[in-house]
Amino acid sequence: MQQQLVCPPQVPGRVGIVGLGLIGGSLALDLQALGCEVLGLCHRQETVERALERGLAQRVSTNPADLACCELVILALPIERLLDPDPALVAALPKQAVITDVGSVKTPVLEVWRARHPRFIASHPMAGTAEAGVEAGVRDLFRGRPWVATPDASSDPEALAMVEGMARALGSHWLTADPERHDQAVALISHVPVLVSAALLRAVGTERDPAVRALACQLASSGFADTTRVGAGNPVLGTAMASRNTAAVLRGLAAYRWSLEQLEEAILEGNWPQLERELEQTRSLRPAFLTAPGELINP
Repeated sequence: MQQQLVCPPQVPGRVGIVGLGLIGGSLALDLQALGCEVLGLCHRQETVERALERGLAQRVSTNPADLACCELVILALPIERLLDPDPALVAALPKQAVITDVGSVKTPVLEVWRARHPRFIASHPMAGTAEAGVEAGVRDLFRGRPWVATPDASSDPEALAMVEGMARALGSHWLTADPERHDQAVALISHVPVLVSAALLRAVGTERDPAVRALACQLASSGFADTTRVGAGNPVLGTAMASRNTAAVLRGLAAYRWSLEQLEEAILEGNWPQLERELEQTRSLRPAFLTAPGELINP
């Protein structure tokens, strides 16, 4: 006889997830494993059918009204759909439920949703893969990863506690941050790397000597693969991050350009001791950004 799972006390029994792509689908699988009843909401009927085939949720619908029974609703939507939400979805969200999102930009999301729901909590799990769509959801995507919320003075403390309880139950490491600081930090470690990686791919891919380009393709190994992985991601997502976090991205690119110029100047001048010092400094900086998430300290 199969043992029936019971949700931990810090996790609501009924959770709605709007969007069953990588993040939404992964959340749906993990929350079911915790014993939650999960309702998935999709835009297309074919996605509904595939989500049910994959077992992403006990129920999957295209009708926002079906969210009425949920205690927590997670908006696992692209940034553009978060910032221009479907009026039918907004109207269907139960007023007593806690609403959260998983978008990588927080300041504009807060500006939109603060006025749309009294129990909205802006949050962002720092987890992902290169996959997308209804086939992408996997178990344990959030275990051991940071989950940051950006509450403001108007945030409901009980709503914040519910999102925190869910994140911790999923094995995430919980943080809170100011939304503007979140957006600048994420620009530096996520959004700018996408553009830097893309620029490197452009530099190699547009090499004018076809023989050199062909040889580079044959020689490329793990170092090139690691450095360019994020530059080969979803172009729509990359554009959305840049267009909705523009000021922070531009500040990050300016800092990167200045750092690159310092390395270039050392090479132009043949100042190899200076270059070695610069590389020694960057080597010493890296470990701080690879600290185990459990050791992170809330700002």
